[in-house]
Amino acid sequence: MLQQHGEVQVRAGAEADLPALTDLYNHYIRETCITFDLEPFTPEQRRPWLLSHPQDGPHRLLVAQEATERTKNPHNGPVSHPSTGAEASGTGHPDGALLGYATSSAFRPKAAYAPSVEVTVYCAPHAAGRGVGTLLYKALFEALADEDVHRAYAGIAQPNEASTRLHTRFGFRHIGTYTEVGRKFGRYWDVAWYQKDLG
Repeated sequence: MLQQHGEVQVRAGAEADLPALTDLYNHYIRETCITFDLEPFTPEQRRPWLLSHPQDGPHRLLVAQEATERTKNPHNGPVSHPSTGAEASGTGHPDGALLGYATSSAFRPKAAYAPSVEVTVYCAPHAAGRGVGTLLYKALFEALADEDVHRAYAGIAQPNEASTRLHTRFGFRHIGTYTEVGRKFGRYWDVAWYQKDLG
C-alpha cells in the first residue's frame, strides 16, 4: 500500500520507521495528556507494538512521511539506507521526515471483541495544519473496508478539539465519557469515547 498526496506519502509502517515513530510518540508522552503513558519508550521497548500491526488484516500501522524527489519519481530506483545499506524503496525511506502515523488495534483481548478495533492518529508537531491526520485516516479506513471489522472506537482525552473535529469528520459519534479516568501531570483527565460504524 503506497499513496502519494502531493508532498505527503502514506504507506505501511516498517521496521526502519521504529526510531522516528518512538520519538514522535515520546513527545506526546512527555508534553501532553493525549496518551496516558507516563514514561518514554526506547525503540526496543516499542518493537512489540510495531510487530502487532502487520501490513494486512484488521490491525494496521500507516505512516505519513514527507515525499522526496525519489518517492515522487519511483523510476529513480531504490536507495540504500545510509547506516544499514538496506534498500528503502517502498518501505522505511530514510530521506522523508515522518509526519505522523495512524493505527487500528485490538479493542480488547477477549475473542468476541475481534470485529472491533481501536483507532488512533498522531501527527508530528511540525506537521500540524497540513491535513496529515485526514490523509492517514482516509487511507486507514480504505484499508479496513475489506476486513471483517464492524466498529471502530477512539478514546479522546479531553479537551482536544482538533481530534474531536477529525473524528467527527470521519463519521464518528460520541457515545459516552469516562470522567477523571486517568491521572497525569498531577491532575485527573476525562476520556470521551467515539464510535464509527463499519462494514
